[in-house]
Amino acid sequence: MKTDDLIAMLARDAGAVQADRGGRRFALALGAGMTCSALLMLTTLGLNPALARYLELPNFWMKLSFAAALACIGLVIALRLARPGVKLGRAPLALAIPILAIWAIAVATLVPGNAAQRAEAFFGQTWAVCPFLIAMLSIPVFAGTTWAMRGLAPTRLRLAGAAAGLLSGGAGAVVYCLHCPELAAPFVGFWYLLGVLIPTGIGALLGRHLLQW
Repeated sequence: MKTDDLIAMLARDAGAVQADRGGRRFALALGAGMTCSALLMLTTLGLNPALARYLELPNFWMKLSFAAALACIGLVIALRLARPGVKLGRAPLALAIPILAIWAIAVATLVPGNAAQRAEAFFGQTWAVCPFLIAMLSIPVFAGTTWAMRGLAPTRLRLAGAAAGLLSGGAGAVVYCLHCPELAAPFVGFWYLLGVLIPTGIGALLGRHLLQW
């Protein structure tokens, strides 16, 4: 049999490539992970009793938008790193946009205040637990994301693990917004970001072991 004939036969028998396989795996992982994170938040922390009032406040939507932006950028990076040979492009640079934006708002908030007001805006009432609660709520999404990535043959395992952590940390922060009583930009720009960086760092450390295929 000629080589060209063999290639043609294999191509016919291979079937259509599932181009959206990665998207479906991530959709399933995020759907299940976010649902579990929400249930974990409801059973361990509970909804903020003032949530209905918070929904009318711009600062709540600022906080939620910041967390969602980190999750969305993490998703884009994770999708690219999940496939061998796909370039990251400018996706990592996009990560600077929400961070610089929230820091700019934080500076504008801190400058006019006195020392006591600045401390209150930065520390709030929950600084000691906020990052760890976000990291806790990120666990179900992290588990789902690593499952999704392993099935897509990533090659840059440390980076892929960090991307899984960034995505899950952002998703955990989104869920945490429904419980958290803090609204100040300085608080969100530091403690929320720290909460997202915890699973990002853990993902980078464990990526080589969790994402082998």
